[in-house]
Amino acid sequence: MPGHVKKSEGPDPDPAEFLFISLEMKLKDQTKPYDAKKSCWVPDPQEGFLEGMIQGTKGDLVTVMANGETKNWKKDQVGQVNPPKYEKCEDMSNLTYLNDASVLYNLKTRYVNRLIYTYSGLFCIAINPYKRYPIYTNRTVKIYQGKRRNEVPPHLFAIADGAYMNMLQCNENQSMLITGESGAGKTENTKKVLSYFACVGATTKKPGDEQKKVKRSEIY
Repeated sequence: MPGHVKKSEGPDPDPAEFLFISLEMKLKDQTKPYDAKKSCWVPDPQEGFLEGMIQGTKGDLVTVMANGETKNWKKDQVGQVNPPKYEKCEDMSNLTYLNDASVLYNLKTRYVNRLIYTYSGLFCIAINPYKRYPIYTNRTVKIYQGKRRNEVPPHLFAIADGAYMNMLQCNENQSMLITGESGAGKTENTKKVLSYFACVGATTKKPGDEQKKVKRSEIY
């Protein structure tokens, strides 16, 4: 991720707006126009997919109005839209309709609202914002430390903490696979995982001495 990071003084900034969906946002999402029988997705060369309304069907053709234009599509090109309660869904494995359009739409709407992490079953998807968000600070670490994955919003730290706790409880080696295309943020996310481990494990104890707190590694 580009950009030089300057150390700041004072308390860590509140990361809530980059992690949690606000109540106002949830209420706004519920007012989205939706018709369980007519709302649909159709292909678009510019956007990938457009949301439209079914006007009628005839044989294998479906007439859809999308972006002010009415056009006929084959049935296998028309996808179903998820109800508004799934707007900005944190785990896409919970979607009623798990099609390409719904997955891309969910990731896009979360990304636009600065929610760069999204679960898809056991996987955590990260979309590079190409800017610095205050979601890797010690304040953020405390949100995820010792928490179950379903108790906190999607984040790399939740995956890292799960591996860390399994290592302590099961006394077995753990592994994390970080993969993606060039520029996706693999190196940066690997750094954040290592920083998280350094932060939660930064205590030492010597025989005969009082337990000393070791200054936690600073996370940027």
